[in-house]
Amino acid sequence: MPSTPAPVPKPLLPSASHTEAARQLDELLADLGHTQSKLAAAGQGAGVPTESSLDNMLDSLTRDLQELGIVAAPAGICASCRKPIAGKVLTALGKTWHPEHFTCARCGQELDKGPFFEQGGRAFCEEDYHQAFSPRCAYCAGPIREKVLTALDQTWHPEHFFCAHCGKVFGDEGFLERNGKPYCHQDFLAMFAPKCQGCERPVIDNYLSALQGVWHAECFVCTECLTGFTGGSFFELEGRPYCELHFHQRQGTICHGCGRPVSGRCITAAGRRYHPEHFICSYCLGRLHKGTFCERGDKMYCQPCHDKLFL
Repeated sequence: MPSTPAPVPKPLLPSASHTEAARQLDELLADLGHTQSKLAAAGQGAGVPTESSLDNMLDSLTRDLQELGIVAAPAGICASCRKPIAGKVLTALGKTWHPEHFTCARCGQELDKGPFFEQGGRAFCEEDYHQAFSPRCAYCAGPIREKVLTALDQTWHPEHFFCAHCGKVFGDEGFLERNGKPYCHQDFLAMFAPKCQGCERPVIDNYLSALQGVWHAECFVCTECLTGFTGGSFFELEGRPYCELHFHQRQGTICHGCGRPVSGRCITAAGRRYHPEHFICSYCLGRLHKGTFCERGDKMYCQPCHDKLFL
């Protein structure tokens, strides 16, 4: 049976907090951020060391703020660049970050404005987290982002765990396994259960074995008259069961005199079989002996009776 689907980890949200510095400080630092971008572009074209220019600008800004009577106390050390955080600070994973430095460990996307996932102390965007760490569906091989269903030592999207033959999702009745694949009860029995030699339907219980096959108890009857074998014995002909009478009828071993099976000594005459005691004259009922009888129609006569009646 599949296990109860379990939810995957929920995304986390970073928290942003402000220092005690004046509002002007945030505005100035925002301007600094824009200036940093300009410096980076200029540095790439003119060979100006961006880090040095940025540090000089920060020192100059700090002196200007001090002259205005504003002392900017660092809010912490950025876990990424290891530099003091003088403006907006973002707290996540038990650390502080410059907002622009809190990024996905795989693709580098900034994570300061949306949810993220944590793995091994590192932050990931939703897509990269699922691609890298979520369990894979055994059917589609895609990452499982929500409920996980575990069965057959594998994980599945709940909607992808269905009968390998008919494609129906399993209900409360569960599933049956064959060669590592799940099947609904109906298809499993139809495909893999032994078939009754009488009706060819699956045999589940209350069966018997005979003639190198299995049978429903109610299906093991005489092939000719469909009567059960109350005595427990039967006769086999071409792989099918027969009662004694119909077996001998099929074999041509029925006494022409009494209509009962001939199982011991018999007399064969005119293409018919007889119990020795039933091979008699049809007129006088005297026992006949081979070579001393006459046939008229389908009846046997002794020579005297035949001559008397027909000559």
